[in-house]
Amino acid sequence: MIAALDHVQLAAPPGSESALRAYYVEVLGMREIPKPPVLAARGGCWFEAGGVRLHLGIEEDFRAARKAHPGVRVTDIEAYAERLASRGAEVVRDDDLPGHRRFCSSDPVGNRLEFMERNDGGG
Repeated sequence: MIAALDHVQLAAPPGSESALRAYYVEVLGMREIPKPPVLAARGGCWFEAGGVRLHLGIEEDFRAARKAHPGVRVTDIEAYAERLASRGAEVVRDDDLPGHRRFCSSDPVGNRLEFMERNDGGG
């Protein structure tokens, strides 16, 4: 039986870990969590905030996920969008999902991320 979603993995090109850390920690406000040593040898990095876990794995023949994306629920979406914009991240608003406010941004390697909040403020 499925109980929960443990994490979402996105790909990244070799050598991008510093840029990923700057974006996911400093821009998004996530914290980096250590990878087990056997997996750390492969490169990449893992991040979490609240119940959200994102793994960035190194892929030699990297192509950014421009359509596929994690959808991350946030609180106070306007303040969060301002946080990203004030740190130089693109914020692309989209009002097409009934009952939600949302925007998209891309990480430094081009992966799409969607941030959303229900209109009733329920996250």
